[in-house]
Amino acid sequence: MIRQCKKGKIDLILTKSISRFARNTVDCLEYVRQLKELGIGVIFEKESINTLTMTSEFMIALYGSFAQAESESISKNVAWGKEKAYREGKVNFQYTHLLGYKKGTDGNPEIVPEEAETVQLIYKLFLDGYSLKSICTVLESKGKRTAHGKTSWVQGNVRSILENEKYVGDALLCKTYTVDCISKKVQKNHGERPMYLISNHHEPIIDRDTFNRVQMELARRKSKRKISDKTKTAQGKYTSKYALSELLICGKCGTPYRRTTWASRGKKQIVWRCISRLEHGKQYCPDSPTLKEELLQTAILKAVNKYFGCREELAEILKANIGSVLECQGQQKILKIKERLRELDCRRNDLVMMIANGACSEDILDTEFAKIYTEEQELTEQLEQLQEKSKTSVETQQKIDTAMQDIAKEKFQLEVFDNIIIRKVLECVKVLSKDELLVIFKGGVEMKVAIEN
Repeated sequence: MIRQCKKGKIDLILTKSISRFARNTVDCLEYVRQLKELGIGVIFEKESINTLTMTSEFMIALYGSFAQAESESISKNVAWGKEKAYREGKVNFQYTHLLGYKKGTDGNPEIVPEEAETVQLIYKLFLDGYSLKSICTVLESKGKRTAHGKTSWVQGNVRSILENEKYVGDALLCKTYTVDCISKKVQKNHGERPMYLISNHHEPIIDRDTFNRVQMELARRKSKRKISDKTKTAQGKYTSKYALSELLICGKCGTPYRRTTWASRGKKQIVWRCISRLEHGKQYCPDSPTLKEELLQTAILKAVNKYFGCREELAEILKANIGSVLECQGQQKILKIKERLRELDCRRNDLVMMIANGACSEDILDTEFAKIYTEEQELTEQLEQLQEKSKTSVETQQKIDTAMQDIAKEKFQLEVFDNIIIRKVLECVKVLSKDELLVIFKGGVEMKVAIEN
């Protein structure tokens, strides 16, 4: 409307009341003055005010203040109502912006299988060490769609999915709040207002253990600190390109190693060097060795394969358990039936004792005896069927033999250096010397391995 007035397309503005024109005293006076300078009057019907004929702005300021006070009062009532709903555990889902869920017929969140697969893929890729940018690339290559149906992904979308507690079945209320009704500025709630967490509110897409590990990994990546003078800020940057960028540590000064390309006489060679040694020379780390990438990866693979070199022991354990699992299907039912048969036998003996003691006649207890007999017959038939099924058959033995053959063929060894697997199994790798590494696995197991030239 103001633009139209500036273009000269509006000569006069009719308004029902000042509260419909503006509920902010400053805005009301500002726009009235702008329009007055353009020679355009504003007539407020309820207050009988014409801005072109009035000699003072006092009445407009007064009524404008009343309108602002009314707006503030309504805003407080709305905020109170929302907080009351939060305390009562009422959750309002924004399904338009929430990937993986839709509103069910009962009004509760319902999982969308195709979208849930996308959410699960994002969590898996993140735990595999992918950066947010790399995850976006993978999602776009697979044609996965966002909550708004777009095939282009940005890092903010991925991060919000990773941080959203709704995917684990919880609902955190009052994440943001409006500062006031005048500025209408929305801010994140960092403790200024009470927040309400409702656990197990709906069916989860991500299990709680996976969600907690993702939150820990997010915190770890955010907390990375400057380890290089080439980093412009105090905050470091996570890289997902090479697993050893985070895992390989200098045993002398504790600084991470960096992947570097050496060029000599037209030949290129990939090596790893201590960052302190690389940037400051021998001043801070005089003894850290430079390691060729090929020899380094070979040594680490040897340690990993040695760590998982329990194929024969694992096969024996599986062989001992597969048969028992296949043979003992229904064992719990068999035990329950036998226990029930013992209870029925005790019940019959009690009834016989009652008759023998003259406490009750046999005719009165005929119905009870009949019920016991009928139930015993049914349970006996079920017991015979289950016991027959539980016997080791030719088919069961064939299953065991097939499983053992598959285990015998399977190689529990890494033949290629895989960044994802290395991240999953290793805590860190310390360079002790040019000939020796200390490989620390997740779980605390340590293993020294030689670097062979």
